[in-house]
Amino acid sequence: MSDVRTLHSNKAEAGFYAFLRWFDSWAGLEKMKLDGPPKVDWFRSVPFIAVHLMCFGVFWVGWSWTAVAVAVAFYFIRMFAITGWYHRYFSHRTFKTSRTVQFLFALLGGSCAQRGPLWWAGHHRHHHIASDTPEDVHSPRQGGFLWSHMGWVMSQTYYAPRLKAIADFAKFPELRFLDRFDVLIPTITGFGMFGLGWLLEVQAPGLGTNGSQMLIWGFFISTVALFHGTCTINSLSHVYGSQRYVTGDDSRNNFFLALITMGEGWHNNHHYYPASTRQGFYWWEIDLTYYGLKLLEQLGLVWDIRNVPRYVREGISKQESEQRALNRPIEMKVPVTVPVSAEEIPA
Repeated sequence: MSDVRTLHSNKAEAGFYAFLRWFDSWAGLEKMKLDGPPKVDWFRSVPFIAVHLMCFGVFWVGWSWTAVAVAVAFYFIRMFAITGWYHRYFSHRTFKTSRTVQFLFALLGGSCAQRGPLWWAGHHRHHHIASDTPEDVHSPRQGGFLWSHMGWVMSQTYYAPRLKAIADFAKFPELRFLDRFDVLIPTITGFGMFGLGWLLEVQAPGLGTNGSQMLIWGFFISTVALFHGTCTINSLSHVYGSQRYVTGDDSRNNFFLALITMGEGWHNNHHYYPASTRQGFYWWEIDLTYYGLKLLEQLGLVWDIRNVPRYVREGISKQESEQRALNRPIEMKVPVTVPVSAEEIPA
């Protein structure tokens, strides 16, 4: 389940640590319940539930085009942090970057309220090892839709980070800090959204927004939509769509999910060849995350982006591809003779 040693605690102690983990997610790791069937820890999940309930604040704050636009824009900006960085960088290391840029995008990913980069990537690496088997933490085949979509996130069994699985990044103290105090960045982000709304109310009242409205739309609604958009890849993309490649699991390609997750919907492609930065293997498979990373490459912020080899797209082995190339007939250029009349022949 995890790489922490379990010491059993009584109910009072368990409740205390569950509360403490609202603020310090690594508190009492050795006291986490890892044995027995996984089930939802409702008390520990109070902040998660509260974020969802805050969306109902829209009935009090109303809406404006400004607030909705900010919510949509912040959704896609942060989706890029999840798909491009939590997933394609921290989980699979499909490109390289500097330590500074690595930290900045870990900060942006932290604002998504999807736990820290080490927790996210460690569990995702395990998912690829055990995809759709009984050991998979979020398989719809094993646990059903609700469990694969969000239930596993609320289970104490999977609260602990898999630090051994992510040891290559766990060595950075700044990432360990973000992972341990994963509530910090979302909290700062929420206050930042309120401040933005207040500033716009004072400086640009014609935009029709305010602090409370921007907090609800720009942070809570955007964050909840982002969470469920991300989680469709765990749940829906293992049920609905097409399978181009035989991967031994239920991963599927889904155009609609690729749109709302900026390219993650090409999930069967990804499970077939997770080493590639690009998940849309063909030009018509829209992969906005890949395009964004290529832009960062042009700016010199990332490098060594891994593309999809031709033999991978064709679903054959590298050796078979090389053999085909050796057996391909060589095209000979034959000179063309143009007939001329006798009068045109020089004497």
